[in-house]
Amino acid sequence: MSRMIFAHRGLSGRYPENTMAAFEAALQTGAHGIELDVQLSKDGQLVIIHDEEVNRTTDGTGYIRDFKYEDIKQLDAGSWFNKSSYGIAIPTLDEVFEWATKQNNHLMINVELKNDVIRYEGMEEKVLALINRYGISDRIILSSFNPESLRKIRMLDSDIQIGYLILGMQKNAVTVAENIGANAIHCEAVFALSEYGQKAIERGLPLRVYTINTLSEGEKLLAAGTEVIMTDYPDLFMQK
Repeated sequence: MSRMIFAHRGLSGRYPENTMAAFEAALQTGAHGIELDVQLSKDGQLVIIHDEEVNRTTDGTGYIRDFKYEDIKQLDAGSWFNKSSYGIAIPTLDEVFEWATKQNNHLMINVELKNDVIRYEGMEEKVLALINRYGISDRIILSSFNPESLRKIRMLDSDIQIGYLILGMQKNAVTVAENIGANAIHCEAVFALSEYGQKAIERGLPLRVYTINTLSEGEKLLAAGTEVIMTDYPDLFMQK
């Protein structure tokens, strides 16, 4: 990969995060990829939402794992952001992949498995099966803060791109990433600009940095050798 701009939860600075509206808007900016988050519903559907609970980004309350998808799709996932987004639904990963295979859509898709707080059994198999069904494995990056989940992904699929997600200054990140067969480290700027970040690059582990919303910080990171900038405002970076 060359240096790229990924839309964090879609064009989430201007549209409700993790919705088809945000993903389509990101595509229109010319961004190289999108990042999104996956949880599992009560009936085993892969749904796109960041938080384990629906409270922050919908008109509902409770944990995603306690809802069947037929109830999740009735929730309003737009009004919290602005009134004009009323009625926007939480999409499934299936919907996103179907959209991604349409003509003129060549986006990379970073699927974050949100299984570090709740251990969703079988999530890895479900995600890989869907990727294989759509034949888009060359456009997918799977990431997680849960190294054991990523280790499982690598056991199930020797080729898929894996990004090990870390918070802050995790000094053993390179060792863990290498042990689980990750292809890259997904990190914050503080790590990318540190000696540990440089060590990762030297060891052949590219850095994909979240969530960068100013051009000045982005330029600093690109100068340090960062491969991907993840931003809520990909339009700002693509206009440059």
